[in-house]
Amino acid sequence: MELKIPPPIVALIMAAFMWVSQGAFNVQFDNKLYIALSLGTLGLLVDACALWLFLLARTTVNPIKPSNASALVTGGIYQFTRNPMYVGNFIFLTAWLLWLGSPLNAIFLVVYVLYMNRFQISVEERILTEKFGEEYTAFCKRVRRWI
Repeated sequence: MELKIPPPIVALIMAAFMWVSQGAFNVQFDNKLYIALSLGTLGLLVDACALWLFLLARTTVNPIKPSNASALVTGGIYQFTRNPMYVGNFIFLTAWLLWLGSPLNAIFLVVYVLYMNRFQISVEERILTEKFGEEYTAFCKRVRRWI
């Protein structure tokens, strides 16, 4: 399962599970639409910033092939998280959770993080350590995996 399913697809699968798993216990609150849209927009901005930095560095954005990385991106949003694209997906899923209003769906946020840590991020970290050595190790010591 390592590096087999692209992270945006993992996020879409979790979103589908959230949709299907909506139960009778739904929470309604004021400004739900605005809060969900705001979070969704924040997730989009986080993803766009990360993608833009990869494009500027002329390195791969393909999460299935981290060995194709030609540069280590450590500036911009990468000063705060080593995985802003995955954080952006998490923010989208949080927006979706709020929109659906089913607090029990928070389990899928946990599943997303656990899956990403085990089958995507840990593999990427191993490959990037082999490729970039001490530079990547120092980056990992400076910057958190998520936030």
